[in-house]
Amino acid sequence: MKATALIAEDEPLLAQALHAELRTAWPELEVLAVVADGRSAVREALEQLPQVLFLDIRMPGLDGLGAAMEIADRWPNTEASMPQLVFVTAYDEYAVRAFDAQAIDYVRKPVQPDRLRKTVARVQQALAAQQQAAPRAAPADLLEQTLGEWRKLIGAAGSTGAATAGAAPLKFITASDTGGTTVHMVPIQDVLYFEASDKYVRVLTAEREYLIRTPLKQLMPQLDADTFWQVHRAVVVRSDAIEQVQRDESGKLLLRLRGRPEKIVVSRLYAHLFRAM
Repeated sequence: MKATALIAEDEPLLAQALHAELRTAWPELEVLAVVADGRSAVREALEQLPQVLFLDIRMPGLDGLGAAMEIADRWPNTEASMPQLVFVTAYDEYAVRAFDAQAIDYVRKPVQPDRLRKTVARVQQALAAQQQAAPRAAPADLLEQTLGEWRKLIGAAGSTGAATAGAAPLKFITASDTGGTTVHMVPIQDVLYFEASDKYVRVLTAEREYLIRTPLKQLMPQLDADTFWQVHRAVVVRSDAIEQVQRDESGKLLLRLRGRPEKIVVSRLYAHLFRAM
């Protein structure tokens, strides 16, 4: 089966090994580009529109999870279907079980030829099903189906790095003020949203802004999932603080939270949360 692919892997020898094994497991696959970081992966994916993405979960700068979210958000509204997504991981058996539990494809480092052949077979099957469904299904339905698959995969990949998974929900956030001179105990019920920004995560209440160093992906397992919703790769909002959901001229959803003046953009991956509203 002919198809095109992009490989994003920051370790050159592992990238070469994956490329070489793919030539054996899938001779008809054309690898359009091999890049070493998430930003390059986003740029090349949006420029070349490959049918398959192999993304290393851990890369410098923008990691594989962030790259996948950005690609999903910026994928053009063309006849080109969103690609099949395969994560490349060096995580341990716990992480592998997290992927297997979701029946999700992944490539484990170092590359194992038998496992790669199984992944290739499943990706080929998914591409064939996608092509067969295209003439009959509405483009919007196909897009939502692919976005649903990406959400499952990104969720499973994100949980593999969450050392605090299973911990009791937080009641307070220990955060510093923006001047960095005072530490505050912020009640979780006062927090309206979290936003990742550079080396910090901003903690926004109706009156104040605080900063914490805990990455968003480590913070999220400690939050009540029914209360705090991820709406963008860098933003988690308190669901019961959502006052308005608007759609702009380009079709993007914008949130307005009670007590906050700014509008928050909803990523395409999370727009389904507001479809019934």
